[in-house]
Amino acid sequence: MKKLIHIYFMIFVPLAILSSCTLNNQDEEVVEVQPNVILLIGDGMGLSQLSAAFYYGNTEPYFARFKEIGFINTSSAKHKITDSGAGATAFACGVKTYSGAVGLNTDSLEIPNLVEVLSGIGYNTGVISTSSVTHATPACFYAHVKSRAMQDEIASQLVDSEIDFFAGGGSNYFINRKDSTNLYPKLEKKGFLINTDIESVKPDADYKYGFLLAKDGMPTMLANRGDFLPNYTQFALEYFTQSEESFFLMVEGSQIDWAGHDNNAEYLIAELLDFDRTVGVALDYAKLKGNTLVIVLADHETGGFTLAPNDGDYSTIKPAFATTGHSTTLIPVLAYGPGANNFKGIYQNNDIYNKILDLTKK
Repeated sequence: MKKLIHIYFMIFVPLAILSSCTLNNQDEEVVEVQPNVILLIGDGMGLSQLSAAFYYGNTEPYFARFKEIGFINTSSAKHKITDSGAGATAFACGVKTYSGAVGLNTDSLEIPNLVEVLSGIGYNTGVISTSSVTHATPACFYAHVKSRAMQDEIASQLVDSEIDFFAGGGSNYFINRKDSTNLYPKLEKKGFLINTDIESVKPDADYKYGFLLAKDGMPTMLANRGDFLPNYTQFALEYFTQSEESFFLMVEGSQIDWAGHDNNAEYLIAELLDFDRTVGVALDYAKLKGNTLVIVLADHETGGFTLAPNDGDYSTIKPAFATTGHSTTLIPVLAYGPGANNFKGIYQNNDIYNKILDLTKK
């Protein structure tokens, strides 16, 4: 009998201890901190626009720091060439839809967006844009309307959304509305500090922040917008860092698209280089803080932009355009940080939503 007891302790007790250790390790994995996500959208930025940063900047582009690279097909549900509403809805909601839709599927039914889903699992959220914050791309991350033109309604939905931080233009849709309603008091009641610049405030996790710096879209870089996009991105990151919660931040360089529509290469390159500097802010934060996924992409290409030879001289470049509209060229996706390797390959634009959730909802 003593021999049997000895054998029991020799075999089963070590197995029990090993099993206990395994369970403890599994528990530790469960409570792992969810990663932050910084999604940077260069509206209208195709591969040629991105390439311009390598030829017109004074230093090596921040784009060059990415090692994980993929491509997306941006076609909408009903057209080969998308608009920003359908393009951003694909990112924000995971579905392809019709042009002009904001957060709706092809049957005009609301689809939960990333801000709603991630807020539900404890994330803080924000949007920054060089357009109005009620413009198509940022709107898709917090609103649901049949047409991107419904900016008064989009502004009302921002007030009631789970957004914790926003910055950009669009004050007209909050205080000079068709219904004469002033939304600022409602924002303040929701805990927002509404400011005109970041010079007068310091980030404080006890508040939400709203910066409305223009009546509609922000000024262009050629009209001295300055460092709005990188500086407010930096401020937002400092703000989110005050909290113990993870965060999701969408940053849009809107006017790369506008310059493409205008076929204005000087305007486009200035906006593109400003966006690249902002990418640098995100990458520096991710490198310093860790546990932060940075994704850079575009909703579509605009202008059929290319870096062509100048009058046949292959030693000089003369930017050229093929259209004043959008194109359906594949769009590069650059990723850095946890889960970045999941963004390699060629896939559909609405897969971006699922790739983000696969990482954040673990």
